[in-house]
Amino acid sequence: MAQHAPPARGARLGRAAGANGSVSTVSGVVLLLPGASRFAPGPVRPLARALARAGGAQGLVAHAVAHGAGPREEAAGWAAEEVVRRYGDVPVCLAGFGAGGRAALLAAGHGAVNSVVALAPCLTEGVDAGSPEPVKQLAGRQVLIVHGTNDARSDPEASFRLAARAKKANRSTCRFEVHSDGHGLREHRSEVVSLAVDFVLGAMLSGRYSRPVVDALAAPPPLGLRMPLASGFGRSLRG
Repeated sequence: MAQHAPPARGARLGRAAGANGSVSTVSGVVLLLPGASRFAPGPVRPLARALARAGGAQGLVAHAVAHGAGPREEAAGWAAEEVVRRYGDVPVCLAGFGAGGRAALLAAGHGAVNSVVALAPCLTEGVDAGSPEPVKQLAGRQVLIVHGTNDARSDPEASFRLAARAKKANRSTCRFEVHSDGHGLREHRSEVVSLAVDFVLGAMLSGRYSRPVVDALAAPPPLGLRMPLASGFGRSLRG
């Protein structure tokens, strides 16, 4: 019998937000992976609410993931497996902030994962030149990375280097820069959330993206990996 125990004490899925958590109506699940501090959740909570509003009627469900005492990427992998157990064969998006953003990227190899959103990911890229972050697991996934150019906690150039390596094997990779914003992405929170929602809905439900995302995915490096996030993004999407 398959075991569904979490990889570490305390790992669990939070309450479903979106399509009422009904198995019969769920068409996709977003797993939200928070940062290292519960006192600085970044854009994860507003993103959960925005996803429920924008995609709930179409069967999209969001769950926060509590990682417990073990590695976040292991908890993310367990959570993806738990989604399969609860909801069946539905696409999964891993969306994380900070340390959760790194976990989302690392856990993307799970078979149910079709997309990844990494917001200000805390990466080791460049810290140890002999051990760059892996990107092989991102093949075949839709990947969005968003980083503030003034991030003093996680190096934005590290996420650019990772995106550049990922793009070589996976054209469905894009990265947006939020000019003048810091690690918490507070100054342009509404634009960041709107971008993430647009990407998730396109990757999981409609197959359509806003023009900036289409351009970022199509542009060769470095253009599509240094795409500026425009002020006011999201105010007239799909309108």
